[in-house]
Amino acid sequence: MTVDPRRRSHPRTVVQGVVGLGLAAVLLVWGLPHFGHTTWGAVWHILRQVPPATDALMVVGVMVGLYCYTLTLTGSMPGLRHWQALVVNVAGSAVGNLLPGGGAVGLAATYTICRSWGFSRRDISTSAIVTGVWNVLSRIALPLLAIVGLLAGAGGVPKPLQDAAVAATVTGTLILTTFVAVLVSERAAVAIGSSIDAVAGRLWHRRSMSVEALVRDLRGRINEVVRHGWLKMTMGLAGYFGVYYLLFLLCMHTTGVHLHYGQLFAAYAIGRLATAVGVTPGGLGVTESVTVATLVAWGAGHPESVAGAVMFSVFTHVMEVPLGALGWLAWTLSPKSTPDDTSAAEPVG
Repeated sequence: MTVDPRRRSHPRTVVQGVVGLGLAAVLLVWGLPHFGHTTWGAVWHILRQVPPATDALMVVGVMVGLYCYTLTLTGSMPGLRHWQALVVNVAGSAVGNLLPGGGAVGLAATYTICRSWGFSRRDISTSAIVTGVWNVLSRIALPLLAIVGLLAGAGGVPKPLQDAAVAATVTGTLILTTFVAVLVSERAAVAIGSSIDAVAGRLWHRRSMSVEALVRDLRGRINEVVRHGWLKMTMGLAGYFGVYYLLFLLCMHTTGVHLHYGQLFAAYAIGRLATAVGVTPGGLGVTESVTVATLVAWGAGHPESVAGAVMFSVFTHVMEVPLGALGWLAWTLSPKSTPDDTSAAEPVG
């Protein structure tokens, strides 16, 4: 599957960026104190008391978490080194955090960077598909783990979390079943591709791509990656989300939010699930508002909840932008090589 970074129209990207950033600003400036039933003055009073040592520890933790994710990227793209994976991750995340629905632009950034290092289009597209599935499954699994944590601590399971868990269970089961079926059974892969072709044929009469042919081609590539890299990719995501949860706990402890670990994990899980909301860059504003509303509903202090959510967002979301700039600089200075498929025709996939 060839990824064309020029496919996205610039005017549409600009409009989406302006609208998304505007909505994020509204949610952050007005939404957070509204959902937290507090004022920004009270929030800043708490944030000003955060020790510099805690800030330094947060920075170190973010770097550890990002490095954990390099396991997922190197597991999905054989030959990719860990420092290269870190550059790809921070550069792509910086773009995604600046634009709503920035995942497509981040994918284009990944394509550009990896191509300059000599990786084939097939390797890049296969990595994008596999890591995309792994990320989606991990995020929708978090509410289920949150319910287990709440039940273990007798924290009570609120209806919004129950609904999120049910939706996650249904969605995750469908995605995982489809993914496994395509990998295990060629007959299932052909049936799924043919079904999509039949539906798409009724909706779009002019199509030059056969989904069945695409699925056939992808199946072999993905099988190879998953067979050898599934454990490494899973460990990378587990480490990434685990480290970030510890940072979430640190933020809440520092700002004075004292709830059961199960409740805090549930708030963290709901926030991670909200990052998938594409109306704002990286779910900015939406994630914090949902997290604050959850914490306050469980009885956490109002300004403390907002302060903790803001602190966590600054280090895990906003900080990725300057890190991304450093990533782009590192890529600019890195040695380049010509892709070995430049002159060879590749099957469309």
